[in-house]
Amino acid sequence: MSIMSSLRPGGRHGLSTRETRDPIGLAVAAVNRLAQSDLIDRVGLRRQAEHVVYSTTRNGFRVATAAGRTFARAGRRTAGTRPASAASSGVFDLTPTEDEAMLLDVARELAEEVLRPAASAADEACAPPPEVLAAAQDVGLPGLGVPDSLGGIMEERSAMAGTLVAEALAHGDMGLAVATLAPGAVATAIGLWGTEAQQQTYLPAFTGDGDGSGVPVAALTIAEPTVLFDPFTLSTTALRDGDGYVLDGLKSAVVRGAEAELFVVAAMLDGTPALFLVESGTEGLEVEADPSMGVRAAGLSRLHLTGVRLGADALLGDTAGEAYAECVRLSRLAWCALAVGTGQAVLDHVKDYVNEREAFGEPISHRQSVAFMVADIAIELQAMRLLTWKAASRATRGEDFAREVGLARQLCTEKGMRIGLDGVQLLGGHGFVKEHPVERWYRDLRAVGVMEGVVMV
Repeated sequence: MSIMSSLRPGGRHGLSTRETRDPIGLAVAAVNRLAQSDLIDRVGLRRQAEHVVYSTTRNGFRVATAAGRTFARAGRRTAGTRPASAASSGVFDLTPTEDEAMLLDVARELAEEVLRPAASAADEACAPPPEVLAAAQDVGLPGLGVPDSLGGIMEERSAMAGTLVAEALAHGDMGLAVATLAPGAVATAIGLWGTEAQQQTYLPAFTGDGDGSGVPVAALTIAEPTVLFDPFTLSTTALRDGDGYVLDGLKSAVVRGAEAELFVVAAMLDGTPALFLVESGTEGLEVEADPSMGVRAAGLSRLHLTGVRLGADALLGDTAGEAYAECVRLSRLAWCALAVGTGQAVLDHVKDYVNEREAFGEPISHRQSVAFMVADIAIELQAMRLLTWKAASRATRGEDFAREVGLARQLCTEKGMRIGLDGVQLLGGHGFVKEHPVERWYRDLRAVGVMEGVVMV
């Protein structure tokens, strides 16, 4: 049975019980609800409603965050369950395990049948379609990085599995891949570094054992709108206030911020970066639309934090920066996987194009300059893949992978952008227009070197 035939219609649509200080926020919630309703199809207003949603997103908004679901506190403030590392055979072997291969097949089908057809419209609307989000939830993506001991879908947590899935989804579309993987990044972070109370409070909602209201919209936010941004020197601050903390700052690249119910926010605490769990509706949170050059389908926004007061139980992980450093590395690994998947999409498209496109009575692939450019794409792409997989393999086994992920990110940043540029160049004038998806892939690949956080494997 294909994924498409097994999907549930509709899905969970957020923005309920919003308390806003800006009337535009209410309008954003209203038009999104309208666009996701079956009623407009029955009365023939689908096109008009989608235009309103697009215009609202394009022109921007700034609104208080949603007062989303109430997460019932449970458990104790002791160390939570820590996923065990995969056993090592001692042999260098990147062959996916049986479980990883099955998961990869599902991800590829999801990318081909759901993400790729929806990509162009989602890029224009700066928002992922509800049916794509519902499909991702149905195949269990939010619980991908959580082991089954905590309610996840894998016997053990595997960065390799997450890397393979991210690569497969990006072959369909990077922006939609980011949108579907974002909640799982938050669940993975809680599974890796959360206390028992944090795991019992939040993880059931991500793994399908919650109150039945669906997987919460959640975002891992590290990046800030700063020139030459360094994730280890943050402008967002967390000051101790009695038993709790007060957060101030501005975060960027927040996926679906206007709908998010839970954020993992990076901030400097006593001179060291740390992670904090922040629920939507907390006083002092505001979301602002932030349409970007690429990854537009993820619905990126900015998160303003002004005097946001949190309890002592909001700290995620340690105060020494070890959990935060691992979070940055796992996030960069995910972006490398996304670059590989999108680069593969470029290669597949241009290879067919140059073989079919004729000039002077023969395919343009007969020209050495064209053939060599395509060959270079294939060579660089394979190098990107091998470095990324090696880093993921070490991370899965619990070994130090800082060097490997650093090399992978450097290569994927440089060669990923080059692959996008060469893809546009090979299509000539067709590479500059939206009739072909290569221009979108080029814009998306530019994000790999500047994005921090957002996704994690």
